[in-house]
Amino acid sequence: MVTQKNEEKNIAVNRKARHDYSILQTFEAGIVLQGTEVKSLRLGKANLVDSYATLKDGEMWLVGAHINIYEQGNINNHEPTRTRKLLLNKSEIRKLVGKVKEKGLTLIPLRLYFKNGKAKVEIALAKGKKIYDKREAIAKKDLQRDSERKIKF
Repeated sequence: MVTQKNEEKNIAVNRKARHDYSILQTFEAGIVLQGTEVKSLRLGKANLVDSYATLKDGEMWLVGAHINIYEQGNINNHEPTRTRKLLLNKSEIRKLVGKVKEKGLTLIPLRLYFKNGKAKVEIALAKGKKIYDKREAIAKKDLQRDSERKIKF
């Protein structure tokens, strides 16, 4: 019996998301793409900064994600920042609808990756951090880094 590996290859990671938001829960979603978008993603030409997910008419949409135009494409190339549909189960969408209606919660993409040849987006239910929370997190990282340095010597 041949077992199939769960191979994952990161395309884009939204590092700013973990700094600006506290992550409550994550979900894996498929994404509907055009042909030239897939080719551009395979080259690693994507950016998730300032993008978010929204719910419209019972469907999940990714807004503001930038996938560069495929250079070898023709006149049928895609729009770089078009709104793209995310693929989730109905039960997951229902769960998210209730959570997003709570005050201060939003859906943000954390990373874009290939899993078994299919493009996936990891979206997170998140709450925005205040400025003092961000400063506290930076101070905590600095202390940890300093203590690790002292242990090495």
